[in-house]
Amino acid sequence: MVGPRKLRGRGADEGHRTRDVGGPSDAELLRRHLAGDPEAFGTLFTRHSGRLWAVALRTVGDPEDAADALQEAMISAFRRAGDFRGDSAVSTWLHRIVVNAAVDRLRRRPTRTVSWPSDPDELEPFFTPGTADATETRLDVDAALRMLPPQQRAALVLVDMLGYPVAEVAAILGVSQGTVKSRCARGRARLLPYLSHLRGSLPRGDSPAAGNQSAADGVSPEQGGGG
Repeated sequence: MVGPRKLRGRGADEGHRTRDVGGPSDAELLRRHLAGDPEAFGTLFTRHSGRLWAVALRTVGDPEDAADALQEAMISAFRRAGDFRGDSAVSTWLHRIVVNAAVDRLRRRPTRTVSWPSDPDELEPFFTPGTADATETRLDVDAALRMLPPQQRAALVLVDMLGYPVAEVAAILGVSQGTVKSRCARGRARLLPYLSHLRGSLPRGDSPAAGNQSAADGVSPEQGGGG
C-alpha cells in the first residue's frame, strides 16, 4: 500500500517535477509504460508522489483513507494510461485521478458531526504566539474542512493549502477558473466563523479562510457555476 511512511521526506517541489535532470519527460515515461516498460510507471509515480500524497491527505484528512485513495488512483492511472489524450500535462492528469479518488472516498464516508467550543477563548492557549501547538492547529483546520462539500474542499485544499495556481486547479478539476474561484469563496465563507480565532497564528498556506485571497477577488458565490 502507498502511504505516508513510503513517501516520507519527499518535498512538494520534488514531487512536482515533469522531468528529472537528464531523464525522460513525464510523457515519455507514459509512452514507455504503454509500450511495456515495467519500470516506467513507477518512475513517473515516484517523481510526483510527494505532491500527490499531499493532495490525497489534505483532501480526505485521514492518513489511512488518503493512502487507500492514492493507491486506488495509481492503480486506475496504471490501467487507464491508454486513455490519456495529451490535452493536459501528465502531472495534471495524475492529480485529477487522485482528486477524484479522494472526493469519491469523502462521498462514501459517513457524515461526521464536528463539535466546537461555544467560547473561542477556550482554544486560546493553543494559538498564543510562541506557544501554538501545530498539531492541535492542524486538527482544528482539518475538522473544519470536514464541514465542506467534497468539491469545495478539494478546490480549497489545492488553492489555499497547497498553493496551486487557480488555472492549474481548474485543469485538475476539469472546471472553469471561475468555478474554482467560486468554490474557494464559498468554502472560505463557510469556514471563517470556525477558524477566525486562528488568524495570525497559522503558517502561510495553512489557513483556508485567509489563504489565496486573489482566487476570490471580486467573485460572488453565484459566479462561476458554484459547486
